[in-house]
Amino acid sequence: MKLFLNYLRNTLLVAIALIIALNMGALISGPISAKQSDDPYKNLKVLVDAISIVQKNYVEDVEKKELIYGAINGMLSSLDPHSSFMPPESFKEMQVETKGKFGGVGIEITMKEGVLTVVSPIEDTPAFRAGISAGDIIIKIDNVPTKGMTILDAVKRMRGKKNTKVVLTIYREGEPEPIDFPIVRAIIKIKSVKSEVLDDSYGYVKVTQFQERTTGDLKKALNQIEKKTEKIKGLILDLRNNPGGLLDQAVKVSDLFLSAGLIVYTDGRMEAQKMKFYATEAGTEPKYPIVVIVNAGSASASEIVAGALQDTGRGLILGTKTFGKGSVQTILPMEDGSGIRITTARYYTPNGRSIQAEGITPDLIIDKMESPVEKKHLVIREKDLKNHMKNGNDKENGDNNKENESKKQSDNQIKSALDILKSWEIFMKGMQRTS
Repeated sequence: MKLFLNYLRNTLLVAIALIIALNMGALISGPISAKQSDDPYKNLKVLVDAISIVQKNYVEDVEKKELIYGAINGMLSSLDPHSSFMPPESFKEMQVETKGKFGGVGIEITMKEGVLTVVSPIEDTPAFRAGISAGDIIIKIDNVPTKGMTILDAVKRMRGKKNTKVVLTIYREGEPEPIDFPIVRAIIKIKSVKSEVLDDSYGYVKVTQFQERTTGDLKKALNQIEKKTEKIKGLILDLRNNPGGLLDQAVKVSDLFLSAGLIVYTDGRMEAQKMKFYATEAGTEPKYPIVVIVNAGSASASEIVAGALQDTGRGLILGTKTFGKGSVQTILPMEDGSGIRITTARYYTPNGRSIQAEGITPDLIIDKMESPVEKKHLVIREKDLKNHMKNGNDKENGDNNKENESKKQSDNQIKSALDILKSWEIFMKGMQRTS
């Protein structure tokens, strides 16, 4: 047992040292503070003793690796809703997901007060088509209660082979009883950019997620719109139900519409986490009017883009208040193939606004009108999540068929955006008089 305790203690110390080194990017020499010089064994001994008690007394034998993984997971999940531990299998899945292709149902989930909750369904996925909505609470997966289940466990249960079925039992506000949603899994190939032309001269682009290919796909979409219109009179950038994604893609997308100035900056405890991102003139789109549509499902990278275009006056923001996820997560690989996702900074708009737990308030608040058959559902935002950080401020390309056109016309937020673009100069003068 003594050898085992020494092994655990050494393993934990190595893991902690590795996390610190990776976060810093390099070893930094300098005077050690009083807190840093405290004996680390004092608190680590409590952890080692707890593992020893479980190992000795638990009703069933538990592998050492499971106990260590569980300890790390508990440590990270207690920090905030977005920090987590990923075992090797989950870490590999996460890397695949950022490339825009994975097997599953297609929803972004989070924990709200220990309850598994939908942030937003990803458009054109099985979950979206089945009718899963932002704010839905998942109470069972294949009849297994989700109480006490981690996000990683839930994701693992929802993932699976193509054409296999999973049943999500949903609690939805306003419904008398939970609803079962049978969903057939598919290979989720997320098309991050969809576009079309409205009324012959106006572009419509929907960005569903910020992935590795998003900026390149957006450039292609804008080029195709320009070919069809000869000159774009105005653009609707739809970021509704976009849960975010890669920070660098949010910066590059913003840079397409900005020729100079600050896009976003991050601020954390360490110098390496204090970064500023600026727009460049090369490759900037012509200065046509832009209306950005957002809602409660617009989070993270979506809010960076909306905030940058709003603060610089480059675009008008329309819709409802966004989710409010203004924190930066850094992915750190571990020696055994596992990974740690840890919150390292907050991000701020060009005017110094922290989006964390606040969100982006649109210039023009317009709720999406629900049809009589649509059900009401609970809307959640970052500020509703347990342990959320405080603010810090003490459609295919070219598809323009009648069905899609009818869908756009029935969407009052898109219709309002298009009306604004058609009378841009008059509308903006009116906005200036009322501000």
